[in-house]
Amino acid sequence: MAISDTRQGVMPRGEDRDNTRSQTLAFKEAVLMTNPSNPQFRGEVDDKYQYSCENKDNKLHGWISDDDAVGFWIITPSNEFRTGGPHKQDLTSHVGPIALSMFVSTHYTGIDIDVTYKKGEAWRKAFGPVLFYLNSASSDDDCRKTLWNDAKRQLSEEIESWPYNFTRSEDLPHAGDRGEVCGQLLVRDRCVDEELMQAQSAFVGLAVPGNVGSWQTEGKGYQFWTETDYTGRFNIKNVRPGEYNLYAWVHGFIGDYKLDLNITIQPGNKVNLGTLIYDPPRNGHTLWEIGIPDRTAAEFFIPEPDPTFVNPLCLDAADKFRQYGLWDRYSDIYRHGDVVYTVGVSDYSRDWFFAHVLRNTGNITDLSTTTWQIKYNLQDVNEKGNYTLQLALAAASYAELQIRFNNLDAIQPCFTTTRIGYDNAVARHGIHGLYRLYSINIPGNRFIRGNNTIFLTQSRSHALFDAVMYDYIRLEGPAV
Repeated sequence: MAISDTRQGVMPRGEDRDNTRSQTLAFKEAVLMTNPSNPQFRGEVDDKYQYSCENKDNKLHGWISDDDAVGFWIITPSNEFRTGGPHKQDLTSHVGPIALSMFVSTHYTGIDIDVTYKKGEAWRKAFGPVLFYLNSASSDDDCRKTLWNDAKRQLSEEIESWPYNFTRSEDLPHAGDRGEVCGQLLVRDRCVDEELMQAQSAFVGLAVPGNVGSWQTEGKGYQFWTETDYTGRFNIKNVRPGEYNLYAWVHGFIGDYKLDLNITIQPGNKVNLGTLIYDPPRNGHTLWEIGIPDRTAAEFFIPEPDPTFVNPLCLDAADKFRQYGLWDRYSDIYRHGDVVYTVGVSDYSRDWFFAHVLRNTGNITDLSTTTWQIKYNLQDVNEKGNYTLQLALAAASYAELQIRFNNLDAIQPCFTTTRIGYDNAVARHGIHGLYRLYSINIPGNRFIRGNNTIFLTQSRSHALFDAVMYDYIRLEGPAV
């Protein structure tokens, strides 16, 4: 099976997942091979969610038969029909052998992305096209490498040929019947730079008109995305005729951008939006920050897996978070207390666990909530001013995050998210789910001159995978 240059390997047979040959782990999709037909797989974990990837990368995957030196591939030249935008994650290939082309699912988002229809509502959408590609190689060659490279070559050809001009359906318009949108995105944050900054490598896209960030959970229409160049310029090509909003997010800055204008695409037209300026959420200068605003928890501490539960296809550093059972490593590593992060001393890549999970006491009916601490020093406090805690979450599943300042025993938290999230990213080996941002106003009299502590409590403990993942946290001083 091959999903990417780094995730490739010989796989167990489908029957090796039967209960006579394997042990079911915390959920039915994950099994530990105990008596596989091929002894080399004994002691390995298999779980189809370990082979997921984001829509923007889900272009090629499939299987190779060593015996016959043939390959079977699913090639998707365009993601325009997929739901949830470029970062929505979904299944690819997995043990069976099975190869999937996922059109719609709630994976890594939960019911927030469910599509509903009003009585009498007219709706239609074309899914695909998807190419099923078969190739072969000489048995004398390194057939795996040859077949994989040939499949990548074919993918490049399909992308170059998109949109196809051989289709006859009105739901699959040809290149001449589509339009494009171009422009330049700049960022204005005077607490970072007095000058306008170029939005390098920002994701810019067109989706159905909606609220800021609504593209994450949009599934009825089509979406078209690109990345900006080093100057913030973008060109979104091959857009179907229709009405859209333009959305964006910029690496290194919190929040979402939306152009307050409906854009109408007509066949053959090109819309030049000129220079657009994004003002990310900001109320005051940064006092301290934890993490990188990139909508994932990838920069935080990801532990080594329990050697009992290793999947060889996830050994690459970039895929380490996909290993099974990392949630239980928290209870192993933090045996005597929860995360305590000291600003100016701690390193978030080493001292901030990638997921705020429950403590597993060994009894699934007795899971303990966990409270993390952020310790920091304030030399000056403006008691009459308002501070801001910018809290960006990368994922949430049946969780409630409560925040208290300097008093863990306070009955009422200073802030609560209430119950949020259905994305189940921890159990499904994701490093993010849906992005959420909270700008929390804090009166200055909550702070003291000298040492302060913020307490973050994930207060729900109904199931093992109730959890949040953090993207980025920043404390801002009063507005100046």
